[in-house]
Amino acid sequence: MPQTSVAAATRAARTPWYRILYIQVLIAIAIGIVLGHFWPDVAKQMKPLGDAFIALIKMMIAPIIFCTVVHGISSMGDLRRVGRVGIKTLVYFEVVSTLALGIGLIVGELLQPGAGFNIDPASLDANSVATYVTRAKQDGIVAHLMAIIPDSYFGALAKGDLLQVLLVSILSGFAIAALGERGKPIASAIDQAAKVFFGVIRMVVRVAPIGAFGAMAFTIGAYGIGSLSKLAALIGTFYLTSLLFVLIVLGAIARMSGFSIIRFIGYIKDELLIVLGTSSSETVLPQLIQKMEHLGASRPVVGLVVPTGYSFNLDGTNIYMTLATLFLAQATNTHLTIWQELGILGIAMITSKGASGVTGAGFVTLAATLAIVPDIPIGSLALLLGIDKFMSECRALTNLVGNGVACIVISRSEGELDREALNHTLAHPISEGEALEPGAAQA
Repeated sequence: MPQTSVAAATRAARTPWYRILYIQVLIAIAIGIVLGHFWPDVAKQMKPLGDAFIALIKMMIAPIIFCTVVHGISSMGDLRRVGRVGIKTLVYFEVVSTLALGIGLIVGELLQPGAGFNIDPASLDANSVATYVTRAKQDGIVAHLMAIIPDSYFGALAKGDLLQVLLVSILSGFAIAALGERGKPIASAIDQAAKVFFGVIRMVVRVAPIGAFGAMAFTIGAYGIGSLSKLAALIGTFYLTSLLFVLIVLGAIARMSGFSIIRFIGYIKDELLIVLGTSSSETVLPQLIQKMEHLGASRPVVGLVVPTGYSFNLDGTNIYMTLATLFLAQATNTHLTIWQELGILGIAMITSKGASGVTGAGFVTLAATLAIVPDIPIGSLALLLGIDKFMSECRALTNLVGNGVACIVISRSEGELDREALNHTLAHPISEGEALEPGAAQA
């Protein structure tokens, strides 16, 4: 393993700077911002570039999750072990997610980002958020739970709904594991199929700079940098809270697990920049899976934790939900008692589950929360409509870091973390091309 990593690091060091993915993405984002600011009409026409890149990635998400989860469960063999890892993962997600929700409430109360707005809800354009409100009301708790069940086995893969794909994948994994020796050829075939899908992703990820350019150019062109100044207090509070959550909360968890959060962030910098440009953590799900394996996390654990985390471990979305809810209450002079705030936290614990890494999912989830809390005028969501795109980037970045940390923590708790690989890889990060080479993770 060390020799392979050293060779990879040597090749990466010889790569010209202009061929390094994260530098290409940085340049693309900068060009997109300039174009959006000075030529907004032209920038808006760049939207298809970002949409196309996200669509290319999403095209591969369902089959990759299916293959990864099925192989992860079937390769464990012991179904009791699968259950233990699954329960441990969900408990960890619930604890950290609840902590994120609580931090959002505390910061919102301390900094009061919405104080002084004195907004009359009647003066807001409720029609601008009517679509989100309607969708939120349709996605009630019962409907949300029923939606987890797909219309058909292959329908889940065709539709690409993360929770439906997870359900089908988990059931398939258990069924193959129950076959014993007869199921091993099936598991092997699924593993080989996964390598094909990762090969496709390896090609698609090379056009990430184009996608990041198109998405950022459209965002700045459509909403303008000036829109940030209007609600700078909320944006600044959210970014600061997310940063402190990553460095302090996730940093402490990482330190207890034997690694540095700063080095980990440096290790996934390529993925973070792609997420920054596209505002969607789904665009790097396949790369995150591969990088966690290369980092020394157990492959079966990675196969369970990372895909599940995309629906159940959304730290950034949770911070946003409670912080934004308090902001809207403060901006509309809606007084909330401590019991009402705790009620919001409890409701958010439910509504936040299943909000995947797609752009805008956090906004719909916030609408669902407000639909259940009648005290805060739901029309006040119009205040956030213009800046949600900028908030979405921070949500996705925080979610990504949180899922990566969770994967290492769970793998370590199972005694299946290669500490030598972890320390060496964080000290000598590999390039994105090496990380996505078939078999690189197991070298």
